[in-house]
Amino acid sequence: MPKSNRGTNGSKGREILVTGGAGYIGSHAVKALAKAGYDVAILDNVSAGHIEAVRALGDFKVHRVDLQDKQAVQNVFEQHRFSGVIHFAGATLVGESVRQPEKYYMTNVFGGMNLLNACRDHGVNHIVFSSTCATYGIPKDVPIGEDHPQNPINPYGCSKLAFEQMLESYNVAHGITYLAPRYFNAAGADPDGQLGEDHDPETHLIPNVYRAALGQLDHLTVFGRDYPTADGTCVRDYIHVCDLARAHVIGLEYLMAGGKSERVNLGTGKGYSVLDVIKACEEACGQKIKVVDAPRREGDAPALVAKPEKAQKLLNFTCQRSDIKTICADAWRWHSSHPHGYKSSVQELAAH
Repeated sequence: MPKSNRGTNGSKGREILVTGGAGYIGSHAVKALAKAGYDVAILDNVSAGHIEAVRALGDFKVHRVDLQDKQAVQNVFEQHRFSGVIHFAGATLVGESVRQPEKYYMTNVFGGMNLLNACRDHGVNHIVFSSTCATYGIPKDVPIGEDHPQNPINPYGCSKLAFEQMLESYNVAHGITYLAPRYFNAAGADPDGQLGEDHDPETHLIPNVYRAALGQLDHLTVFGRDYPTADGTCVRDYIHVCDLARAHVIGLEYLMAGGKSERVNLGTGKGYSVLDVIKACEEACGQKIKVVDAPRREGDAPALVAKPEKAQKLLNFTCQRSDIKTICADAWRWHSSHPHGYKSSVQELAAH
């Protein structure tokens, strides 16, 4: 495993900035970049990420900076000569975005503008932006292609779409090329056991299944059994976090090799229902999960499944670990060995 900010294959002479590199997907991308031979620096205010995730990987340079601090962001760029940026940092909770829209526009749009201005001012001309299928809103057609109308239904999706539009403007005005992967449901964990999913609050299905398996939840709540799907529960396209991280690295290399700005979906093209996922998790952990039904949540689409062909053709990218059994097995390995996330103590680990 890499133990410094220089990859095991030797530096390619290019340093990459990863914003949000202490977060769930960002930390996996840091590992993928280091493995590919890049030098990596991290910008993260560590409000939702975990410095322990970075330390698990090695001695990376971490700038504890909020993107809303314009001068602090500029200072980071003055200390390095970045060849590109992978941008994960942002606010990501849909429900919270409805209650606190100002947070999402300040963080995801205003903070993103500070990042783009620093790229412009310091000659950094390539950025991969971690976007989302939430920019599509409630889909008219499934599977969803990149040409599907973008009609986000919450401030989270609106803020992500606004930054995509900002990227296009900076591309035209300043020559900053971008790739905007719109990904579907990130899931799973690093198979080496170094990294995993640790959110507070936790809103994702698979970690909550395993919280129930570990006795941290009395039951798992299933929101809605009356959707027009095979078993009445929502259907989603799950992509392994390691595949997602690898796709961002491939996307950055595509841009640095002269590729033009694009927006691509990252998914598998296969959907799994909530009950499908619960069953796969039960098989992985060897336990039956207590389930309690609840009404639908407002805004939940019956099915969200990607058309992945564009990413396959443009980036020569295919998923390697994104079958649901592998996702759930990798996730259980992480959660069972880290029952309280990155802050699990040696005693707690031994108890499990």
